[in-house]
Amino acid sequence: MNTAIRLLLTVLLFVCAPVMAEKLPRLVLAGPSSSVSNPLIHMVESGALDDLADKVEFVSWRDPDQLRLMALNGQADVLAMPVNVAANLYNRGAKLRLLNVSTWGLLWLVSRDPGLTRMADLRGKEVTMPFRGDMPDILFGLLAEREGLNLREDLRLRYVATPIDAMQLLLTRRTDHALLAEPAISMALRKANSGALSLVAPELHRSLDLQQEWGRLLQREARIPQAGIALMASIKDNPAVAERIAAAYAESLQWCAEHAQACGQQVVGHLKMLDAEAISDSLAVAQMEAVPAAQAREEVEFFFEQLLQKNPALIGGKLPAADFYAPAPARP
Repeated sequence: MNTAIRLLLTVLLFVCAPVMAEKLPRLVLAGPSSSVSNPLIHMVESGALDDLADKVEFVSWRDPDQLRLMALNGQADVLAMPVNVAANLYNRGAKLRLLNVSTWGLLWLVSRDPGLTRMADLRGKEVTMPFRGDMPDILFGLLAEREGLNLREDLRLRYVATPIDAMQLLLTRRTDHALLAEPAISMALRKANSGALSLVAPELHRSLDLQQEWGRLLQREARIPQAGIALMASIKDNPAVAERIAAAYAESLQWCAEHAQACGQQVVGHLKMLDAEAISDSLAVAQMEAVPAAQAREEVEFFFEQLLQKNPALIGGKLPAADFYAPAPARP
């Protein structure tokens, strides 16, 4: 190969290659104590993004209020969050872009009654609910109303700050039914059946499946676009960084699925309120798939349309613009 051709190929490769941002001093990945955070933690532990920043770290958010503060104050570069929170922040002027939807089924009712299979079975019962006004409260209310239940007259909703609080009420017999997300569900079931706590804890069951109820009541596939990861202002407009993070998340999600025990050990190192074995259990039942936001848009917008009918303020009053969804990754 002569020098002129070699020089031409070098120039073409430089022009066509995605431009990476300068190496960042710090890259912060943030998420809650649920399955959506598992890949973020593995990305940190495996060094998958070490070429992007001098320091890559995971931090947790405890509740949606803390999540919103982190988003608005620029305290994270990548934030795992419910899709409705992402839309609400975007419509209110926050600089972010939804990169993927990865959480499609984490919500079940955990109950002392094994016979609950439909929303109608909850009529007259008390249900303990974390995160008032956010997921899963929003989704539960939407499905209950679809079933013809009056939330004020037919049910008694007992609100608590976090899923862990709801789990503790179940285990200490202070509530009979709680809506939880994985891995808190697997953790509650394990604690109720093992160790000293099993002597006082009630027999608990994974009863009402909200994903199945979504499919039945809305005549859809039994999966819900619940949460994903969003890129914040610091990196949202860098396609090369976005592609690297999207690919790393998908790879880490697959790794967790194939190495459940090791994943559990990694996660509990960062989310110490959880249990490694319960995290491993949850990987067998949680519906997790890293779908690029642009490809998930149709399902996300269907969900948003249901929320607009219920309460437009839940997503900031309107469907987010096309710019809310990160472009689909370039094909090789």
